[in-house]
Amino acid sequence: MEESKQVRLHGFWASPYVHRVIWALKLKGVQYEYIEEDLPNKSAALLELNPVHKKVPLLVHGGNPVAESVVILNYIEEAWPHHTPLLPKDPHGRATARFWIDFGQQKSSTFWAFFLSSEENREENARKVLETLEMIEDGGLGDKKFFGGDAIGLVDLFYGWLVHWLEPMEKINGVRILEATTLPRLHRWSLDFKQEPLIKESLPDSAMLLGQLQMVKNRFTLYQPN
Repeated sequence: MEESKQVRLHGFWASPYVHRVIWALKLKGVQYEYIEEDLPNKSAALLELNPVHKKVPLLVHGGNPVAESVVILNYIEEAWPHHTPLLPKDPHGRATARFWIDFGQQKSSTFWAFFLSSEENREENARKVLETLEMIEDGGLGDKKFFGGDAIGLVDLFYGWLVHWLEPMEKINGVRILEATTLPRLHRWSLDFKQEPLIKESLPDSAMLLGQLQMVKNRFTLYQPN
């Protein structure tokens, strides 16, 4: 059976979590079939194979489902070990990479709160995002081109959403955070990451993404208690 028939990815075009997986598969050179999900009307296959969360991304490899983007990233690294490595070889380097991925997961609510900010708490939420990015820049990236060194690795894929999804969030809230003047090394990293051919060719249309995120924020704002 052809590899593309053995590997299937259920996703949604605007999801940064899905794009993490797309980037990993492309960097590994893994052929796969992509299935775009209509999130209000999810496919029977998605609901059957991911019965706990019923969400994308969902990777199906040889008929076996793997859910949750970070779990999928680690699975891809282990399932195709002889393809382009996405984690360092040494144990300390691998542990450090996983630490910064875990840190980002713990701080996800900080970015979500900023995205959904009202006029009253926008400035405070933006400050918390900046503080978080400063920690990532100083402790995780340092003076390296990418988090793992000279080549894109798993940590870069995890934080890759910052290069394309944070900007429309900033536009919606009228606040700029990730700039060369405030986060010079992280800003440089974002430009380098975004210009990598396999990354650049996979990014969703900016205008469509802005519209999608505005719709999501409007929906959440509508259902917030007064």
